[in-house]
Amino acid sequence: MIKTEYHISKMDCPSEENMIRMKLEGLQTIKKLDFDIENRNLTVYHSEEDKEIFSRLESLNFGAKLTQSNPINEMEVVIEGSEVQSRLLWSVLLINLGFFVIEITTGVIAKSMGLVADSLDMLADSFVYGLSLWAVGSSVLRKKKVARLSGYFQLTLALLGMVEVVRRFIGSEAMPDYRIMIGVSILALIANAVCLYLLQKAKSKEAHMRASMIFTSNDVIINAGVIVAGVLVLLTKSKFPDLIIGAIVFLIVVRGAFRILKLGK
Repeated sequence: MIKTEYHISKMDCPSEENMIRMKLEGLQTIKKLDFDIENRNLTVYHSEEDKEIFSRLESLNFGAKLTQSNPINEMEVVIEGSEVQSRLLWSVLLINLGFFVIEITTGVIAKSMGLVADSLDMLADSFVYGLSLWAVGSSVLRKKKVARLSGYFQLTLALLGMVEVVRRFIGSEAMPDYRIMIGVSILALIANAVCLYLLQKAKSKEAHMRASMIFTSNDVIINAGVIVAGVLVLLTKSKFPDLIIGAIVFLIVVRGAFRILKLGK
């Protein structure tokens, strides 16, 4: 058995972990993957040397770098059951889907593009978790087809959102409701923290979640951005802070869509 460690500089949240899992799926030499999101490290336990592992990691453009590789005793590796992982994926999938519905509904009501954009980011994470679950027992070809469809759907929604942001910049739209923006974004931040907690707790004997891990998550940073935009809407009595954060988040969603499309190649 070989234990190989990689540092992945752009692995900021659990959805990227699942993209890596899907990318490495099907390699028979891999026996276990151990993710440390806090420190952006991945440990791969594999039965023999396999250059395809690093090649697939590089193709995701997450900044993967090999740090060390050493032979170990096979008895040291405890293989996790797939049922446990599936339950966790279902939990975070349902949380993200639930908040997608909540944020897009309240975003329309509050006339907030920041909330609408953040809802699409939640939907993007749901796609990744859903694809991970779909991959279990399905063919590689089917998985790639679903990944492409999900990526194009997400990309279409994000581009439509950008068009709406531009329209609102030019037009005379009403100021968004900052109270709904702040309140819902705080709940979404808590939801993302819970997702991180559930996934990290499963990988460690410690039940607590370190603050440094939470705040390296792109999702939490986005939630905080919408909260700040809501405060700025209140202070400036202007629609522009909401539109600016909405545009930024839509661009992040577009980037995520292209990452998903890579899985379909």
